[in-house]
Amino acid sequence: MKKGELVVLGAIGVLVLGGVIRAVVQRPSAQDREIPFYSTASDQLATSASDLIRKYSCRQCHSLWSTRDLLQAVPAPMLDGIGSLRSEQWLYAYLSDTQPQTILPSRLKPEYRMPSYASLPEPERRALAGYLASLKVKDWYLEQTRRMEHDKLSGEQTAEK
Repeated sequence: MKKGELVVLGAIGVLVLGGVIRAVVQRPSAQDREIPFYSTASDQLATSASDLIRKYSCRQCHSLWSTRDLLQAVPAPMLDGIGSLRSEQWLYAYLSDTQPQTILPSRLKPEYRMPSYASLPEPERRALAGYLASLKVKDWYLEQTRRMEHDKLSGEQTAEK
């Protein structure tokens, strides 16, 4: 092989290797860094809560991490950022109440209302409440959401800060 061919093959090899490394070790894009949702849960809590969310089919109604179940037909609230709105104690009380509608009335039809999870074992309710409380939203997004909700309910237009 000639020296020029080796240089070209070496350059191609470096480019391919660089592409592979870039694909494997991805840095978040500017857009991904702006995703407003995050969790403060430990790996253990996230894993156990994920198992419970799957076991009790929570995602049939709720979206989580901005994704919905493909067959989801119920317009239930998304759970992203709920920990910035509700405390762990509030969430535990809500999950433990035999009539959760008395704590937070639903605007949905009766067949779509949040069921009671009071019959679940206490450790499962605590794990779910702890995990839901760990689902946070960045302050800028929370302020923007509250402003939009205010505008929607009041018919007013608030000035952006």
